[in-house]
Formats: sequence, structure tokens, C-alpha cells
Amino acid sequence: MRTVILLLIYALLTIFLFLLLLLFWPFGVRDPLLRIAKWAMSLGCRILGLKVEVSGRERLDRRAPYVFMANHLSFLDGPLLFWLIPRPIRVILKKEVFRIPIIGVGMKYVGFIPVDRKKMWGGKRSIDKAIQLMRRRRYSFLIFPEGTRSRDGRLQAFKRGGFFLALESRTPIVPVTIRGTYELMPRGRFSTRRGLIHVVFHPPIPVEGYDQSNMSVLIERVKTAIESGLRN
Repeated sequence: MRTVILLLIYALLTIFLFLLLLLFWPFGVRDPLLRIAKWAMSLGCRILGLKVEVSGRERLDRRAPYVFMANHLSFLDGPLLFWLIPRPIRVILKKEVFRIPIIGVGMKYVGFIPVDRKKMWGGKRSIDKAIQLMRRRRYSFLIFPEGTRSRDGRLQAFKRGGFFLALESRTPIVPVTIRGTYELMPRGRFSTRRGLIHVVFHPPIPVEGYDQSNMSVLIERVKTAIESGLRN
């Protein structure tokens, strides 16, 4: 029932956001749409009965761009971090998501980037576009380096795309640990249970001194930080 109520509210919000999109488009205004979307994500958590304990956000400079990298346990992770990250955030998403009426157009407008996973160079093109936006507009991006949700709740191998993004844009990486979302909404489940979620923002990791030759060291450093939060 809670899920149905949330979907009805989001349908009404979608119409409202579409009207705002028509208003803001000629002037290139984007951030108000992201702030409304953040509020919608927080509302969704309350309706679904999710309690969230957050630590480490005080470590972040709210004016600085970052590449946030988190473990991926559930469909809840993306909306949850979109709300919790203390600045406007963009995401690289599979292109199929952008086919959703109104929502897809809005996501492209505010700077979300589609990726075609079926094409050999699809990922590289998306990363290159994200790099350009980070350099020109100082955007921050959210990346799930595992690439997909975990099937068993354990951390999977990391893909390199997000690390190219951080290295090429010379942007610090913020490792983020999520605990609890797998138990509340594992992969394959279409409704969520009430419960507690823990989110830890670890200290930013500078990318100075790293390049493609020692990227594996950087990957391991980020993975170790995320794993440290899973052991608590």
C-alpha cells in the first residue's frame, strides 16, 4: 500500500516538474529541479518507513566537486544517495531509463548522462561527456563502481569507468558505504520493507599521484574504504 501511495504522489510530482521544466528550459535553470527531486526522495523514504543514519558528511566541502563511489545493494541506493549527498549530483544511467516519459527529458536537461552498455565504446563516450561537464560546470557525479546491484549482498569487483572520470577531471573520490538496503529491498523484489539504513561518507581521496599506470592502487584504496564501513 505504501508503494502505491508513493507512486501516485510521484505521478503528480512528475506533472509539476514537467511544468517547471517548460518554465526553466529557455533560461537554462537546472538546480531548482534538482532540489525538488531531492525533496521528493526524502519524502519517499518517509512514506516507505525507512530510517536513515548518516555519518561523515561533515567531512565534505559542499562547494567542491566530487566523484562519489558507493557499493550497490538495492534499487533504493540511487534515490537514497541522491537525497543524502549534500550538493546537486548527477548520475550516469543506462539509456533505457531515459525512455521514461517526461522524467527522461528532465534527467538529460539537468545533466544526467545515458550510457549504452551494448555498444563497445558506449561507456567511454558517456565518461568523456561527464568529464566535459565536470570541467565546464564543476558537476559532481555518483558512480556505483560495481556496475550493477549485488545478488547476494557482498561487494563485487569494481569497474574502471568511474576511476577514469575522477582521474581525467582531477576530482577527489568520496567512498560511500551503504548498509541495510539489501535486507529491505534485494534485487528482484518490487516492494520494500520498513527498516534502518546506515550510510557512511568516508574521507575524500585525492587523485593526485595516480594515473592509468597505478589505477589499480586507487581502486583498491577506494574498495578498502567502502569495505571498512560494511564491517561495522
